[in-house]
Amino acid sequence: MVSDFIRLEWKQFIRSSYWQKSVALNIFLVFIALYFILVFLGLGIGLYPILKEKFPDQDPFNMVNQFLFYWFLADLLMRFFFQKLPVMNVKPLLALPVKKRKIVHYVLSKSVISFFNFLPLFTVIPFGIILISEGYDLSKVLNWVFLMLIATQVINFLNFIIESKSSATDLAMLPILVIIGTLYLLNHFEILTLSAYLFNAVTWIISSSFYLVIPFLLLGLLYFINFRMLISQLYLDQSLQTKATVVSSSDLSWTNRLGGSAPFLQLDLRMLWRNKRPRSSIFIVLIGLFYGLIFYPNPIYQSMQGMYVFVGIFVTGIFLINFGQFIPAWDSGYYKLLMSQNIPYKDYLQSKYLLMASSAFLMFVLSIPYVYFGWQVLLIHFAAMIYNVGVNTHVLLFAGSFNRKKIDLTQRAAFNYQGTGAVQWLVGIPLMALPVVIFYIPYKLLNFESGIASLIVLGILGFLFHEKLMKLITKKYIKSKYKMINAFDQDN
Repeated sequence: MVSDFIRLEWKQFIRSSYWQKSVALNIFLVFIALYFILVFLGLGIGLYPILKEKFPDQDPFNMVNQFLFYWFLADLLMRFFFQKLPVMNVKPLLALPVKKRKIVHYVLSKSVISFFNFLPLFTVIPFGIILISEGYDLSKVLNWVFLMLIATQVINFLNFIIESKSSATDLAMLPILVIIGTLYLLNHFEILTLSAYLFNAVTWIISSSFYLVIPFLLLGLLYFINFRMLISQLYLDQSLQTKATVVSSSDLSWTNRLGGSAPFLQLDLRMLWRNKRPRSSIFIVLIGLFYGLIFYPNPIYQSMQGMYVFVGIFVTGIFLINFGQFIPAWDSGYYKLLMSQNIPYKDYLQSKYLLMASSAFLMFVLSIPYVYFGWQVLLIHFAAMIYNVGVNTHVLLFAGSFNRKKIDLTQRAAFNYQGTGAVQWLVGIPLMALPVVIFYIPYKLLNFESGIASLIVLGILGFLFHEKLMKLITKKYIKSKYKMINAFDQDN
């Protein structure tokens, strides 16, 4: 039966239109996977000599065990955002004489062989080999390696439970952030020294192979919880149940003063509020707003004005970039209907421009407290806002005419690559790197003020030539109109 499941999934995988249309993205993800493998392998090989050199008076093995608390938190967080739940198309199987228990066991077994479960091995095994070669007790090291393997699976099934529960809520990222944040703060402020408790527990467990039974029992418990949770939902009519929802309406009459763009702007605002994936664009604004705190207080970056421009573009343009790179794919579900109406295409694009431009101005206002780090920072943010509104909005609108990937608005947004193609990867170069170069050249040749002026001048030129640029962009969309309609009709 397992071999039948594997064969069916393999056929579904190679025959899917998503695989055939996203070869470039899959190749890119393979390179990303190889990169992480090399990073973890390098960590496993170099961890012992590095710790021995930096901290000659301390035992590297104990130091690693003291930081396992942070390792496990980071692992859980990474899995939540990157690891997809193991799924298979079970509806056709439910009508056949196939036991549900076998289906659930197979789905859970798929999660065991996930890439994220193999990745820690590239650190754990080399580090364990080095410990043995350095004369550490063989049984303790082997117990530690087995404990880490079990802990990896425990985190895997724990993430399975958290992600299954959070996917049913609108704020999908909130549960994991609350859990991770609470545990970290409890340990950081020494309310509960969880890192010390975990260190003591690990030291005790690896002292005898018999104690490995405890993490095994924990793993079995989590497996059982996942099994019961999945089998309780494995019914053919589960998806046929009507879900009652209350649709809230907001007064958007204030947008009517914007003329022909008002109906489309109202449509976008409702879409942002009512759907999971576009709504994440709003929550990501909060993350982007505090992005500067990584760089501005750090003395290392105080002499790197070019990096400040990068931060300014990101902080004032976080919504603009996140929303604009998927224009018009946000409307892909009803794009054919939209384009069948007798509406000016320019008004449709103008509504997108107004939304992005307004977000850049709002983000600048919200980022004014960064003046605490100096007037230069505020000036950079102002220039970045002008550049975003005058240049990057038009760049994103033009790049949108090449979008051919459909987006499901109901899917979770965190690290969801649906709708992502070559356009989204390439457009980041002119959006983020170009303004840094534009600032840096006059800054180095003349002074700081000339670098700021170059960004502001280009942004103002974008304002002045806005109408002509919109005409060119509109022509490009009209030329690509039927290609986009056909592409959005396909299942990605």
